[in-house]
Amino acid sequence: MREAAKTVVRWLALAAVLPALLSFWIKALVLGRNRALEGSTQTLSLVPGILGQYLRRAFLSRVLAGCDETAAVCFGTIFSQTAARIEAHVYIGARCFIGLAHVERGALIGSGVHITSGPHTHGTTDPTRPIREQEGDRRLVTVGRDAWIGSASVIMADVGAHSIVGAGSVVTRPIPDNVVAAGVPARVIRSRDDELPRRSVV
Repeated sequence: MREAAKTVVRWLALAAVLPALLSFWIKALVLGRNRALEGSTQTLSLVPGILGQYLRRAFLSRVLAGCDETAAVCFGTIFSQTAARIEAHVYIGARCFIGLAHVERGALIGSGVHITSGPHTHGTTDPTRPIREQEGDRRLVTVGRDAWIGSASVIMADVGAHSIVGAGSVVTRPIPDNVVAAGVPARVIRSRDDELPRRSVV
């Protein structure tokens, strides 16, 4: 019964975001898909609570490379790249900014996290030209399965599966699987294997 009710609410949410989808496709023809996406998600980000989560999910599942029906995207979160992918049971907290990212199944993203489109979204090699005129090099950033990204972190490189990134950290180099990392720039503090219960030897 509960799943049936959720299905009905999902269809109602889709109907409610049809004007936003139409607006997105029209703007995409003029501005390009990524510029259109950012503006559309700014508007939808302002709807609070569970209603907002259903509306954002209904919209994002039709414009991103992937957004699972079980993902939760909270208030104030903005997306800038249509190639982003959000897998099942992902939680993205309030006021995040998500670029060219693949957030794998079960990952938790704290509030105020910025996942960039790699470490070189702006070109800086020519000091004689304004940075805004230099081409950047966007690349996909992956947050691994069941990883946890602490609030206010900046993620510019991949984070491995089951790893934890401490709040306020800046990830500039890939973080391996199953570790705890923190700092600016983020460094591995310890392995999470140390947290496994010790087995007695008989």
